[in-house]
Amino acid sequence: GGEGGGCYLALCARPVHFEKANPVNCVFFDEANKQVFAVRSGGATGVVVKGLEDRNPISFRMEDKGEVKCIKFSLGNKILAVQRTLKSVDFLNFIPDSPQLEYTQECKTKNANILGFCWTSSTEIVFITDQGIEFYQVLPEKRSLKLLKNQSINVNWYMYCPESSVILLSTTVLGNVLQPFYFKSGTMSKLSKFEIELPAAPKSSKLSLSERDIAMATIYGQLYVLYLRHHSRTSNSTGAEVVLYHLPREGSCKKTHILKLNRTGKFALNVVDNLVVVHHQDTETSVIFDIKLRGEFDGSATIHQFVLPPRSIQPYQIPVAGPASVTSQAPVPCKLYSSSWIVFQPDIIISASEGYLWSLQVKLEPVVNLLLDKGKLMDFLLQRKECKMVILSVCSQ
Repeated sequence: GGEGGGCYLALCARPVHFEKANPVNCVFFDEANKQVFAVRSGGATGVVVKGLEDRNPISFRMEDKGEVKCIKFSLGNKILAVQRTLKSVDFLNFIPDSPQLEYTQECKTKNANILGFCWTSSTEIVFITDQGIEFYQVLPEKRSLKLLKNQSINVNWYMYCPESSVILLSTTVLGNVLQPFYFKSGTMSKLSKFEIELPAAPKSSKLSLSERDIAMATIYGQLYVLYLRHHSRTSNSTGAEVVLYHLPREGSCKKTHILKLNRTGKFALNVVDNLVVVHHQDTETSVIFDIKLRGEFDGSATIHQFVLPPRSIQPYQIPVAGPASVTSQAPVPCKLYSSSWIVFQPDIIISASEGYLWSLQVKLEPVVNLLLDKGKLMDFLLQRKECKMVILSVCSQ
């Protein structure tokens, strides 16, 4: 209760502020560099790039050659890639003394459409098409690309985890067979594919696994695929659950943890400080799970309940910009859990309608009063990054 009382989640104090999405301004987010692109009228009246890590915005203009579908810098902001058609990606060097002319790469597979692309290094890029993936090296001084490897596979949608350099492809008619690929210094390796257990036998042979219900994240140094299962496989249990599949470099992917949400509705997932955070829009609250804490083993996976009672993210005030004479106005409370929120892994929340990007944070002080079992409290605190002062205060009490 109270303003922020007992709120163990908060939005970062210094968000990235960008021009909100509108008919002339398109907003894109790049998960690898954690950058927001605001593209005004196809880039002709300007592109502004702002990131959580780099505080200095990059701004430039480019010719309006049609609607931008996807735009991202390579790692290190040296080369810009822009997709405007289903068949090709355009490139522009941002390297001093290098050619400033755009160059283009068409996808190699005949009749394929490009779903998107991911930079895996400062000069390596992967095109994902509906018929497979194509791994290229970009040669900026030659203004050309060299195909390193390609693989044919039917693709419904894809997901990229930059922390682990793994691209996950949804394949087959139902979409629930996932094929991961791992990229490292010019090599592409296929990890073992695995099947996501759908809640029940699908009634029709159409796509049954949506990318909305899948996330990929590193938790305690291991890569997991998180599946938001809205209806349990067993009819006697109520509510949705998050199923964690552990995806190792070697060997097969296994279902290892089940997080019980005990409610239904619209959910979104983040991972912060090795905790799985599940936001619930209907009640405007979130819960956290710690897979290191003891759970209940059901014979195949460990079942976890949330560590703390559901709480809202701490109320957030949007500062009113403007001349000093005007800023005496009270700041505006931000609408939390808004339907215009978009969540990215691991810890990003974007409000496109308000033009803000935050990283989500866990606050440890309120946990002390919410977790009454002192043994469990210590187990929980010892796994957190900034835990020393809080642990000392618990001990001194």
